[in-house]
Amino acid sequence: MVLSKVTTAKRSLKRKLEPEFEDRSEDDRKVFVSEPRDASDRDLVPDILAQISVLNSAFSSSEADRAAAKSAAASIAELAKNEDIVDIIVESGAVPALVKHLQVPADVREGDSDLRPYEHEVEKGSAFALGLLAVKPEHQQLIVDAGAVPHLVDLLKRNKNGFNPRAVNGVIRRAADAITNLAHENSVIKTFVRFEGGIPPLVELLDSTDAKVQRAAAGALRTLAFKNDENKTQIVECNALPTLILMLWSEDATIHYEAVGVIGNLVHSSPKIKKEVLLAGALQPVIRLLSSSCPESQREAALLLGQFAGADSDTKVHIVQRGAVQPLIEMLKSPDAQLREMSAFALGRLAQDKHNQAGIAHSGGIVPLLKLIDSRNGALQHNSAFAIYGLADNEDNVVDLIKVGGVQKLQEGEFTVQPTKDCVAKTFKRLEEKIQGRVLNHLLYLMRVSEKAVQIQVALALAHLCAPDDRKAIFIDSNGLELMLELLQSTSLKQKQDGSGALYKLATKATSLSPVDAAPPSPNPQVYLGEQYVNNPTLSDVTFLVEGKRFYAHRICLLASSDAFRAMFDGGYRERDAKDIEIPNIRWDVFELMMRFIYTGSVEVSLDIAQDLLRAADQYLLDGLKHLCEYAIAQDICVENVSLMYELSEAFNAMSLRKACILFILEQFDKLSAKPWYSHLIKCIVPEIRKFFTNILTKPIQADLQQL
Repeated sequence: MVLSKVTTAKRSLKRKLEPEFEDRSEDDRKVFVSEPRDASDRDLVPDILAQISVLNSAFSSSEADRAAAKSAAASIAELAKNEDIVDIIVESGAVPALVKHLQVPADVREGDSDLRPYEHEVEKGSAFALGLLAVKPEHQQLIVDAGAVPHLVDLLKRNKNGFNPRAVNGVIRRAADAITNLAHENSVIKTFVRFEGGIPPLVELLDSTDAKVQRAAAGALRTLAFKNDENKTQIVECNALPTLILMLWSEDATIHYEAVGVIGNLVHSSPKIKKEVLLAGALQPVIRLLSSSCPESQREAALLLGQFAGADSDTKVHIVQRGAVQPLIEMLKSPDAQLREMSAFALGRLAQDKHNQAGIAHSGGIVPLLKLIDSRNGALQHNSAFAIYGLADNEDNVVDLIKVGGVQKLQEGEFTVQPTKDCVAKTFKRLEEKIQGRVLNHLLYLMRVSEKAVQIQVALALAHLCAPDDRKAIFIDSNGLELMLELLQSTSLKQKQDGSGALYKLATKATSLSPVDAAPPSPNPQVYLGEQYVNNPTLSDVTFLVEGKRFYAHRICLLASSDAFRAMFDGGYRERDAKDIEIPNIRWDVFELMMRFIYTGSVEVSLDIAQDLLRAADQYLLDGLKHLCEYAIAQDICVENVSLMYELSEAFNAMSLRKACILFILEQFDKLSAKPWYSHLIKCIVPEIRKFFTNILTKPIQADLQQL
């Protein structure tokens, strides 16, 4: 399964650290309002250094120092919201100063609330600022090396001894958010957070009565669980699953979004945890989220169901039985590309089980999945193709796929990645295997009684997919050939293209050997005099005059070569008794090559002489030489000359060349259709195309190799 980078990144999403003004007094809000600045970013350095100086000098329990530290941390956080300034803040030395203020000054006596001015506010502001600085990956390790993680973990535990619940919740949220950004896509820091004991308090915070604390804790766990098996194991061992599943039922979209994200990261590539999650009762609330008003939760739920569906066949069936299919199909129609991608992924997994295939199709899944084949999103395209591959395993679905033009859609798809191309190829192979027995009978019935559009779709599909034994029943007995010939003469460019492509495919499948594939052997086995007797007066009993020069020949060889020479020498023609026979209409080099073929049975036919030699071979009824000439000429067929080549084939009854022209015209529709003479050419050759296909489709299968 292919997942886009955007989707993968969502599994370890950085938290957007914005100030939550509703949690602050009017005085608090003032410190987060930036003054308008006209100077460049570098002009901010003195101000930044001044705030850092305050942090370094104001680490005490006095109210003045606490107020100053709070203001300084808030000012740095406000500046850090602009990522362009983050590097300047870090280079100015803000990190150590902020880390220092994640802890309570040493002169504060434990348990004495009267000596705690701005309780938790300085730590909260420092955690907030560090979280913003950690948005840039290059600063994550610097913050960790400065000792931030142990202090942030301690802040997570303040709910156990805080006197101001609102302030405590604020600092806990900021600490959890900072951990989220520090650990984002950094496996070393994720592991370090676990070593410092960060996971158990985060799991405990999932039970917080404050929804924002719940969300922040879940967000941190989501990041820590992403691609880190040891962290996943500890999260589960800390008994996080029951609370996470309860959070899935929350009416608060921000809560169930984070919860489904954590569970998704826990089960990813972890079959054991996946089973535990299912046993804990996650399936139904996840299915419920498919109908959520929150697109992010819908997307995560669809992805998670796709992962659940990889567990076993029973789980796939349970997912469908509990009502997942219809909302997943509705998501296929969403304008949100990620929703479409994840729902196609889930349906693709579900469609690999035979018990689900008919239900997905019956619920209307085929058409929206086919529409997604046109997507330029490689992951979305692949997920849709994989789902269609699964649906094609059901015989009843095969007819529905063909009726709605599924075969043409797959043929015309421009697939961006090789796995998708391979998947589509396997789908065609599967469809070919299914088109027999009752499926074929159903399709033939549709060709007889359905509206013309459906008849055409069926005929086009069968041209590509039918077995050799069924060709006559489909295209001769059931009128499939006439349907495609109608398309060929349509005024619609698309219909002409479809008809040409289908007829070409049918022709290449029906004829094992094309006239342009290999030169044929001579059709008349005979004994040849040999190269040494070509134009040799020894034992010569007839002489030809060609362009004023004598060419010595032997009647016995000529009599054995063709009916034309037999008539010349055994009939009532004057050449019968003539010693010298004049050849007025053939050049010497052409005549010599023709005679060499008569004496040896084979010659090399070059393109520059092929047409003149074809004329001579036709005149003297030398079928073997004629075939060789047709083969040589066929190699030169191109867009510019195919019309002339077809006329040449008619002039000399060159059947192999004519068939080569027909195949070329059908194959090269895209190039030929732009030519002004194309429509007239098609109109002229349709009778010959009909004759050609009637011939190859009614011949016994074993005769195909000798067809040409």
